Amino acid sequence: MAAPPVIAVVGPTGSGKSDLAVNLALALDGEVINADAMQFYRGMDIGTAKITVAERRGVPHHLLDILDVTEEASVSDFQAQARETIDDIHRRGRRAILAGGSGLYVRAVLDVLEFPGTDPALRARLEAEHAELGTGALLARLRTVDPASATRLSDARRIIRALEVHELTGRPFSSFMPVREYHQPAIQVGLGVDREVLRGRLAARVHRMVDEGLLDEVRRLDSLGLRRGQTASRALGYSQFLQVIDGTLSVEAAAEETIAATRKFARRQLTWFRADPRIAWLDWQDPELVNKASELCR
Repeated sequence: MAAPPVIAVVGPTGSGKSDLAVNLALALDGEVINADAMQFYRGMDIGTAKITVAERRGVPHHLLDILDVTEEASVSDFQAQARETIDDIHRRGRRAILAGGSGLYVRAVLDVLEFPGTDPALRARLEAEHAELGTGALLARLRTVDPASATRLSDARRIIRALEVHELTGRPFSSFMPVREYHQPAIQVGLGVDREVLRGRLAARVHRMVDEGLLDEVRRLDSLGLRRGQTASRALGYSQFLQVIDGTLSVEAAAEETIAATRKFARRQLTWFRADPRIAWLDWQDPELVNKASELCR
């Protein structure tokens, strides 16, 4: 018998994706797979609004707390882990429910998307050439082999990556861009929000995080190497509260900067997900939200 479609619950931060995923799992005999890149990290609980054990209400959750803060999150690793988890859930006759707002991570699981490999020695050589020649010279080189990427890339890290991929594979980096074609059958449920209400909700959430001990959480993670983690150290709230520890920001200023950055991130998420015509949008505050989402997924 064919496996059922994968369910994905998507939308901006603070819209209630975790709650809806749990309710869908309870309604459809499902299990939840985390697709929030910052919730991969052990100990990053308060600042990522990670769902607690009590809030999971007995629903199995996968791919939470799988990395130390010093480790770098990898979309390609996540793709393999998530797809393997989906297959396991389906083999056991249950529904797989992907939940999270990290758009590229969601697409990596759902869509046909190939990740070219890496070569540390090649990367080191390109980084040395960048240090010697500058970004402009590498961008000019990229224009000759991959004009499509050259027109949309401007930061050095991504230009170096595009050149690395071309040298490794003989293909332009742009040829690896995702297409809207499902890897296996899928249903995406999007949480449509009132933007002004969300703005207020995000501010209240950050203040609640501060009250619950975000600074102490960041201080503890700093002792475990948070600053060495290229991904974790840039997380919303964590980068701001590291500055509190350094004495360069007050708690109040760090909270306000976190609120502004979180609102900006939510806008980017909405732009990303709104661009996908396959998503079925539901009102996040609809009293019948769970029933309507369940009907979409049956």
